[in-house]
Amino acid sequence: MKVILLEDVKSLGKKGQIVDVSDGYARNFILAKKLGLEATSKNLNDLKLKKAHEDKLAAQRLQEAKDFAAKLEGLQVTLKIKAGEGGKLFGSISSKEIAEAAGEQLGLEIDKKKLVLPNPIKAIGTTMVPVKLHPQVTGELKVIVQEA
Repeated sequence: MKVILLEDVKSLGKKGQIVDVSDGYARNFILAKKLGLEATSKNLNDLKLKKAHEDKLAAQRLQEAKDFAAKLEGLQVTLKIKAGEGGKLFGSISSKEIAEAAGEQLGLEIDKKKLVLPNPIKAIGTTMVPVKLHPQVTGELKVIVQEA
């Protein structure tokens, strides 16, 4: 019996795959636990339409991320903090503070988890901070740290 999987099934296949299993396994396990549907022409057509819709949404999200990355390229955020001799800061600037400053100064909602900052900024100057907007798109935000 051919079955369309609705969820990942260990040692059988991934969600959305069409697999061939024995009738008993399909009836007693896959269909009973709602892990899959019988591969009728109606269900196959529904699966095809659902995949087309998901592909369209994924392309739309990718385009939105590219547009946002292009918008970020020319923007900069300025942060002021106390500093000592040689431009060393008292404390450091984290991704949370950068995200808050971007919200205040630029009116952009950037999630602090999307800012790729391996180490907090600990010196005065200009830093380009990568922003992971999509698995395929990374923009850069210019962060300027000045002495207060």
